[in-house]
Amino acid sequence: MNAAIRRFAQSNFMYSFGRDKVAMVSFAILAAFVILAFSAPLIAPYDPYDQTTIDIMDSEIPPAWQDEGEARFLLGTDAQGRDMLSTILYGTRISIIIGVCAVLMQMFLGITIGLVSGYVGGRIESFFMRLADIQLSLSTLMLAIVALAIFQAAFSAEAYSDLAIIMLIMVIGFAEWPQYARTIRASVLAEKKKEYVDAARVIGLGAPTIMFKHILPNTLSPLLVISTVQVANAIISEAALSFLGLGIPVTKPSLGSLINSGFEFIFSGSWWITAIPSIVLIALILCINLLGDWVRDALNPKIYKEK
Repeated sequence: MNAAIRRFAQSNFMYSFGRDKVAMVSFAILAAFVILAFSAPLIAPYDPYDQTTIDIMDSEIPPAWQDEGEARFLLGTDAQGRDMLSTILYGTRISIIIGVCAVLMQMFLGITIGLVSGYVGGRIESFFMRLADIQLSLSTLMLAIVALAIFQAAFSAEAYSDLAIIMLIMVIGFAEWPQYARTIRASVLAEKKKEYVDAARVIGLGAPTIMFKHILPNTLSPLLVISTVQVANAIISEAALSFLGLGIPVTKPSLGSLINSGFEFIFSGSWWITAIPSIVLIALILCINLLGDWVRDALNPKIYKEK
């Protein structure tokens, strides 16, 4: 284990990371977001889920640095009287969970379909690739809006509130699997013609073993690049759906629902309810995208050699 860690620390991947200041700063900020978000129950001044700590008389208090602000609410409060710092910490955690879990679902569906399509070929490949083409012709938000609107109409408000996170993960995850499937299929078509795959067939290994144990490890580089971008896209999709009222309910903090809850008050002077979560969302997405750009360059031998 120690030897593996030492080899990784001395690899070209880490060497490239150490030379890229933008990647290091982006990773540090992203790590801070993740640590603070998942430490929310320990470090947040208030629990936004605990109704006994919320007072409607504390609603729309400005941040502490403004004249009418209060020291106990560093970033002010929202229209419900919740502490903005606490809701942002809890909301960032929900947004990250939805983004990561949705991408894991995309990877599972896309990798499985892409491997089978590329390796087996024939009618199975044609069916799944035409299905992917149809899926790609529809935007993620379009599919998500239809699915979530039907879900909201079919279930009560309480049931929707309890299952909103799971539904968002499923909808966003299902909507984006073609990105992985098409990439994996292209890699499999190139890999299955190589000698190590022929050798695996000769010794009697089955198709599932060849696909998942031999071909898949050689197609992971493009998956890492896609995944970083897709996490950012999934977080943006959650925020957009929550802003439209089809994602996380206003009673539960997420970056999208916080922006939505304060949008109607932005012209009345309560700008911080929308502005501060928006800045956090932009910073989070920017860091993920900058890291994705670095991963793409680091895993591309031609670009790495030119640098």
